[in-house]
Amino acid sequence: MYLSEEHELIRKSVRDFAEREIQPVAKELDEKGEFSIDLTRKMGEIGLFGLRTPKEYGGLDMDYLAYVIAVEELARVDSSQAATLAAHISLGIGPIMYYGTEEQKKKYLPLLSTGEALWAFGLTEPDAGSDSRNTKSSAYPEDGYWVINGSKIFITNGASSINIGATVQVVTSDQDGKKEFSTILVDADTPGFKRVPMHGKMMWRASDTAQLFFDDCRVPESNLLGKRGEGSKIMLNTLDSGRLAIAAMGLGLSQGAFEMALKYAKERKQFGKPIAQFQISAFKLADMATKIELARNLLYKGAWLRSNNQPFAKEAAMAKLYCSEIAREIADEAVQLHGGYGLMKDYDIERFYRDQRLLQIGEGTSEIQRLVISRYIGCYD
Repeated sequence: MYLSEEHELIRKSVRDFAEREIQPVAKELDEKGEFSIDLTRKMGEIGLFGLRTPKEYGGLDMDYLAYVIAVEELARVDSSQAATLAAHISLGIGPIMYYGTEEQKKKYLPLLSTGEALWAFGLTEPDAGSDSRNTKSSAYPEDGYWVINGSKIFITNGASSINIGATVQVVTSDQDGKKEFSTILVDADTPGFKRVPMHGKMMWRASDTAQLFFDDCRVPESNLLGKRGEGSKIMLNTLDSGRLAIAAMGLGLSQGAFEMALKYAKERKQFGKPIAQFQISAFKLADMATKIELARNLLYKGAWLRSNNQPFAKEAAMAKLYCSEIAREIADEAVQLHGGYGLMKDYDIERFYRDQRLLQIGEGTSEIQRLVISRYIGCYD
């Protein structure tokens, strides 16, 4: 699939930015487990957070393919910064942009499109991961407010000082065991809303991950996102789009790991010649390059469908599954080619090997993607 000049310009500008601004500090941020507000704002300054936002709300109104290319290029250098962008656009801005009232859009989108503020999406709970219908967080109406109680876990962009709130899925009715789900916008300064950073992560250590707690948290009834009872629809549609962004992270990480492995294999000599010239190494690299090309074409097709208002959910699940799985395979082979050096923090491939592991879990596990795909191809009546 050939890209437009605009797409190629996005790739070049984001790649230049990532290599200039992110690469020099990525290792240090990872070791400290530190989220960088400075890098987030710099990403905002070059327009990344407004890529998908309509121009009337201060964005660039670019298509989904431009967005996944930007995520891909960030992940080629550092998954933590790619995760910040992907979660903010797909999970933060997306639901407000597609389901918000005009008042909600005007209130939130201009600021969220600048990099000066982040928004989170609260779905996962301690007992509700793949089984999202096991959500226990609840809300009930009282005197013009929604009163929210419950908690969320593993929420990206949820706790930093520039986070200004979250969209949360809650149970708004439970009649005879049949739950009604709705989504509500909760501002960060709402009394009873507590955000706690999560530390000690194996991967994406420079991204912001949080637990969210709601204790009689009262928000205006006007903060309902979409209609009451549309929570599952909003959540599922949001995840369909988000899968393309996670796939882009897998593709970008694979590209970065491949480039490291190829460079190392050309420089590392054994038995008098570069290891890239040994057939066993050359074939590994050939397989890696082939898998990346296949992944890119599958992902870009899904993004093109999404951009052109065509059905894309099946392709999004396929792309998310394949790109995350080949990220695991390519990172593993890249470590193998590095030998013992690949196990040392002095080499970036060690960080890439850790970072890829979330891709088969976040925004729907590989097992869930296979379930989604199997339904689309007619395995279940």
